[in-house]
Formats: sequence, structure tokens, C-alpha cells
Amino acid sequence: MLLGKVTGTVVASAKDERLKDLTLLVVENLSPDGKKGSGYVVAVDAVGAGFGEVVLYATGSSARQTVLTDKRPTDATIIAIVDTVEVGGSVTYQK
Repeated sequence: MLLGKVTGTVVASAKDERLKDLTLLVVENLSPDGKKGSGYVVAVDAVGAGFGEVVLYATGSSARQTVLTDKRPTDATIIAIVDTVEVGGSVTYQK
């Protein structure tokens, strides 16, 4: 699982039939200490995440292991909305 922050949405009017009812969000990578990582990913939203929220997302075959994404062509799926991150005894993120 990876940490990220929802920074935008993707709208695609022409896409594979199996993606028609899925929400696509732009997620900026984050390090565990809350600093911006390198890069972005477009992820299917399986939990109702919103703009600016810190999330956990899975990539690769794990991205297809949710009820929503089973047997669908996705390589990244948001699987949790983060409430708190603690690293080395210090809270680095609090919702």
C-alpha cells in the first residue's frame, strides 16, 4: 500500500465498458512523514475519497482485489481514507 493525497479528478467519456461506473481520481504520492513524493497516479476510488484527503492506494494486481474492481482493468485503487499517520512515535498527519 502507498500513501497519497487526492489532488484532482479524471473524466474520460470514452473508456472500456468495465470502467464506466468508476470514479477516477488523481493521487499525488506522499512519503510517510507527509512530504510530497515523486509523481502522481490515476486511481479508481473504491471508498468515496474526496479532494485533499490523504488516502492509501494499492497498485498492480492488488488494485483488482476489491469488490468494486474485481476483474476490471485497473492498476491503482484507493482502498482507504487515512485518519492518522504516526512515524517513530510522532504523528505526521492527523485528519
